[in-house]
Amino acid sequence: MGGRCSFFCACRWPVPECLPSREWKRRESVEEGITSLDTAPGDNFTTKEAIHLTSILAPTVVPSAVKPTTIEEYVAALTEPRASVVTLLRDTFDLGLPETSTELWHGHPVWLDDGLPVAGFKAYPTFVTVLFWRGQAITDDSGKLNASGSAEMSEYKLKTVDDFDGDLFDAWLQQLRDLEAP
Repeated sequence: MGGRCSFFCACRWPVPECLPSREWKRRESVEEGITSLDTAPGDNFTTKEAIHLTSILAPTVVPSAVKPTTIEEYVAALTEPRASVVTLLRDTFDLGLPETSTELWHGHPVWLDDGLPVAGFKAYPTFVTVLFWRGQAITDDSGKLNASGSAEMSEYKLKTVDDFDGDLFDAWLQQLRDLEAP
């Protein structure tokens, strides 16, 4: 398994050790039946060779015109049922955290208190994750908040608006307000 990485990561590690993004694909030799995207008729590979997937896929950089720059654009880009979920969450956070400001922070809507994140959400293909930066300090008798990441963050996943419990969210937001109060 020889050779140096000659793809775009510029790591220059020997090919088998180069795993910067853990996106690898193994090509089999012609004798084993190559059917990958990066082969052409007449290619004759007699040894196994590892290559970066990024070398055969379209660029992963999304043009800035496609990326939302406002919360309105973020919400508008979603399909149902996630669009309804984030609209409900946005309204709930706006009412429940009136002393905060909102912005797209690392690509998703976040409510900030004096520049520090308090709450937010991030839409994924099949669910929306609600994020509370000091969520582990919230008393949650329901057991629905899950510790997440580092520090005190907690999360809760919603697939549809039916997963939303208004009373529970009101209690969580009240506790967040109390935590953020001077």
